[in-house]
Amino acid sequence: MTLKVSDIGEKELVKYIISNSKEITPDDTAITQLNSTNLISTCDMLIQSRHFPQNMSYFDMGFKAVTVNVSDLAAMGAEPLGFLLAIAIPKDLELESFKDIIDGVLSACELYSIPLIGGDTNEASEIIISGTALGLCDNPLMKDTYEIGDVVAVTGDIGHAALGFNLDILDNVYVKKALKPIARINEGIEIKNKGATSATDITDGLASELYLIKKDSFGFMIYENLLGISDEYKQYCESLDLSYLDLILHVGEDFELLFTIPKDKLDDLDIEYRVIGEVTDSDVIELTLENGFVEQIKNKGYEHYVSE
Repeated sequence: MTLKVSDIGEKELVKYIISNSKEITPDDTAITQLNSTNLISTCDMLIQSRHFPQNMSYFDMGFKAVTVNVSDLAAMGAEPLGFLLAIAIPKDLELESFKDIIDGVLSACELYSIPLIGGDTNEASEIIISGTALGLCDNPLMKDTYEIGDVVAVTGDIGHAALGFNLDILDNVYVKKALKPIARINEGIEIKNKGATSATDITDGLASELYLIKKDSFGFMIYENLLGISDEYKQYCESLDLSYLDLILHVGEDFELLFTIPKDKLDDLDIEYRVIGEVTDSDVIELTLENGFVEQIKNKGYEHYVSE
């Protein structure tokens, strides 16, 4: 039987690339020693039919292309340095639409203080935007450098974008989170400077990210009553016949930071955050439900080639 890429999925493909290249850092970004610091670099490609909802504006397409890359810098605690833009567009795209995309890119670059320094253009049958973000960081935050007893925290509400993708109401906090996510670049620098032991950004769902950062003999206990799930959120999910825990755990696109930090360092943080659990020695990833029952969290999240 001949295997196809859909038989193994994106994460296994990435593992294959990493295992065959001695220079790749298996983290959110590449890390290259540069004089007395480190060059932090990352690239992310967005394809119109896969990554942009139909109700997303051209401006927000451009804005998101910067956000997804800067979010990786944030997960390392890096200071932004520059952004490169490669964009392919259909030849019959209206000029104003192209300008709206670029305006979105430039607006995001201004927000994150990361100048647009170059790139490339090409023709394609649909809009494809590939960004490369560069940053600098002396001691980048890694994914798996936590210790037993550290608390697990996030920089904001999670699951909001996942719900927003299912709503048609434009003037809604959940839809806004889905269509125009914000990278937590300042929060990433803050948690790095104030003692965080590891970090990553939530793109494919909380569960997927927890499994991605898990190391042998370590585990995580997450508490449902600490996830900040509002009654309104639950009501929206019920009306749409959706599981609110499934959206929070397994969908993603929040671009919040998931980080670990010693409990005695929490008071030093000058950002908004939410403690959602703790690092354990259980070797499993578990969720304590509101009713007190404990269940193991499934390793499921969005993945290219296998996700619908």
